[in-house]
Amino acid sequence: MNNDKILSTINNILSQSKIGVLSTAHHNVPRSRYMVFYNDGLTLFTKTSVNSIKVKAFKDNPRTHVLLGYDEMNNRSFLEIDGFVEITKDQATIDWLWEQQDKTFFDSKEDADLCVLKITPKSIKVMNDDNIDTPQTITFE
Repeated sequence: MNNDKILSTINNILSQSKIGVLSTAHHNVPRSRYMVFYNDGLTLFTKTSVNSIKVKAFKDNPRTHVLLGYDEMNNRSFLEIDGFVEITKDQATIDWLWEQQDKTFFDSKEDADLCVLKITPKSIKVMNDDNIDTPQTITFE
């Protein structure tokens, strides 16, 4: 399969899907929660509190699994993303995300508890896509 076609499909799903499932393994116990994701290329960003359980989990184990996509009515394709999480309080990243997002959960982009989870993919698997023979996986160095 042509990587350009797979990447095009991935980018299409990322541009249409903002709500997905973020998974951690805190003390060897899997936990999943819905999050709102924004992307810059293939890198995902989501906001959270520095005091959240997921931040504690990512400090112990920076690996994550994200499910993103799947619309039962229009497009059943979705992504399985295996990635690494960086917890950042970089103000430029927070400012960018604040402008992109719905401004829920935090009163201000200067909130001391606000941080961003930056997810860099190790691999992305496309599932259930009608236009390519799925599953198709792209692995990144």
